Amino acid sequence: MKSSKDWDPELYLKFGNERTQPAIDLVNRIHLDYQPKNIIDIGCGPGNSGRILTARWPEADFLGIDSSATMIEKAKKDYPEQNWMIADAVQFESTTTYDIVFSNAVIQWIPDHANLLEKLSGLLSDKGALALQLPKFRDMPVGKAVGRVAERNRWKKQTGHCAGLFTYHDYGFYYDLFSRKFPAVEMWETFYLHVLESREAIIQWTESAAMRPYLDSLNTDAERAEFRREVLDEIGDAYPVQNDGRIIFPFKRFFIIGYKRIK
Repeated sequence: MKSSKDWDPELYLKFGNERTQPAIDLVNRIHLDYQPKNIIDIGCGPGNSGRILTARWPEADFLGIDSSATMIEKAKKDYPEQNWMIADAVQFESTTTYDIVFSNAVIQWIPDHANLLEKLSGLLSDKGALALQLPKFRDMPVGKAVGRVAERNRWKKQTGHCAGLFTYHDYGFYYDLFSRKFPAVEMWETFYLHVLESREAIIQWTESAAMRPYLDSLNTDAERAEFRREVLDEIGDAYPVQNDGRIIFPFKRFFIIGYKRIK
């Protein structure tokens, strides 16, 4: 694979149905006793999660923001009727308050979650909801395999810093943060059992997101191909081949919703 230094929407959406299902589940768990007027999708990517939000609340004004120009370009192309903006989640400012602040598989890229929660909750209306989902990549065999390969002498100088790019904490950390801001908090965790065609598909999935910074840290296409091959070799025992030749890929995700008003 080639290094893009930006997200590749087409590669990301190769597993679009699987990536969108957590957004569907999170949207479906948001229960407000009124129709929201304004919704913002933080780290909207190529617009797949925004599509779910606007389908449920079509009358609401919607804004999707993402720091990736390629992702926003894709969202504008596929969903031109919605509002999309290149913006960084931490730097974003708005005079509008939102009834729903939504973020699906984004905040793991942002290091300071305490300050981030202050930022996101500050965007809410006085009766709004903050809904987040975090993929727990380091907890999964493929995440551990990427970490082991990155620490090998062959790669450590270039990729050793990448582990620090992912941030997430335990349940208690997020409950304590949310409970100080919200009188009602819901949390849950899910293992999605994705059926993929091969272990190579796991690598394709991972290189479009969590493994991307590792590959971007390498200098040549040959190095990137070698790194991904080593990860592929490393995950073999963790993902056995089923009788029909396919692979079950369990994917662990954490969800939390805070409500500023008790329903």
